[in-house]
Amino acid sequence: MATYAIGDLQGCLDALEALLDKLDFDARRDRLWFCGDLVNRGPDSLGTLRFVMSLGESAVSVLGNHDLHLLATKEGIRKEKDAGMRAILAAPDSAEMLDWLRRRPLLHHDAQLGYTLTHAGIYPWWTIAQARQHAAELEAVLRGDDYHDFLRHMYGNEPALWRDSLAGWDRLRFICNSFTRMRYCHSDGRLDLEANGPPGLQGEDLIPWFEIKRPREKGATRLLFGHWATLGAQRLDKQHYSLDGACVWGGELTALRIDRKKPEYVSVSCAPDE
Repeated sequence: MATYAIGDLQGCLDALEALLDKLDFDARRDRLWFCGDLVNRGPDSLGTLRFVMSLGESAVSVLGNHDLHLLATKEGIRKEKDAGMRAILAAPDSAEMLDWLRRRPLLHHDAQLGYTLTHAGIYPWWTIAQARQHAAELEAVLRGDDYHDFLRHMYGNEPALWRDSLAGWDRLRFICNSFTRMRYCHSDGRLDLEANGPPGLQGEDLIPWFEIKRPREKGATRLLFGHWATLGAQRLDKQHYSLDGACVWGGELTALRIDRKKPEYVSVSCAPDE
């Protein structure tokens, strides 16, 4: 049995099918971990969402910012111009798909394999145990009957600094931004949610979140994340592996095999219109 972690799909179903063919993927035997952003910008968000859902127990997908944006659009909180997103909202099985989507986790942890998957990363001042606890807080809200209340308060860059005393929408918004939008942090712990270029071009006092030393804890885990197309899919160090190969921008769709001692990247090229 093989387990693969796959970068941001964003509606690129043809590229996903080509990648799975290259991997000789068999849903009866293998497992896929998707790092979120299943939809938006690409040519077939509807088909992509349906396909990932159809994988059932063979796949895990964490929530990305574009996935949450789709949920907010359904609630009328934001307008959507993307044709693929509108196709999902107009589909006869739209309610079933969106209900499935809002029940996806923000974080997936596998102690046996020694990996933790999120969309954007894990706030570097949190231990993995704390991150799992905070993810569970927001997951409970999104899976509850009043999830739309959070979606109405989801957008915004504040608060930028975590405090254990944060409460209400501020607390949930920070948790959401950390797991789904984070790239850079300030040295004092504040999130910067504007810069999105590759490391080396950022402003003063901005540090890629994965370069900040994490709190020490037992049971070290390797961290998998997408979201950062300009970073690309690569091994960053012994602990951090990025997955977003910028497929929707004409780059690559990448899978990282994680069930072996030495992780291995496998990629397919994406057409310019994907």
